[in-house]
Amino acid sequence: MTGQAKQWIQMPNIDNKILIKTIQNLNQHLPAKRRSLAELLEDSRPGVKGKDNTFYAMDRPELELIAESIPRFLWPRLKLPMLIEMSPDLGSGSARIQGEVESEAVSKILDLKRDRGGFLIIYMPEVRDLRRKLPTTTQYAFVASIRDLDEGI
Repeated sequence: MTGQAKQWIQMPNIDNKILIKTIQNLNQHLPAKRRSLAELLEDSRPGVKGKDNTFYAMDRPELELIAESIPRFLWPRLKLPMLIEMSPDLGSGSARIQGEVESEAVSKILDLKRDRGGFLIIYMPEVRDLRRKLPTTTQYAFVASIRDLDEGI
């Protein structure tokens, strides 16, 4: 975690419950349930319902771009929207894509040659590029390690 992030989290006036509630409010746009690429490709009106009950439509050309980036047998495993996790523990200018299949798709779409595992770290120029290419099939998620807060860092 960066020094700036630690300083922000260690501020004595911030109550952990307030911080948790703030993060939950920032994430109200996230889907209540993510759907597979296979399901969305079959849907006449592809999209997901957010926790805030808003319907977020997904553009078919984006779904097709994602489908072209991974083998067909992986379509049921790729969950959309793909979440771009922003977290202070990653440092400023970094984000994480969780999921082996999601990481593979993003690597292919952005033409990245990084080792992949269960997640992929991308940097702000790549985040901007990803959002330009996939504005309706990606969403930002804000994450903080509350465990670190409880341990007093």
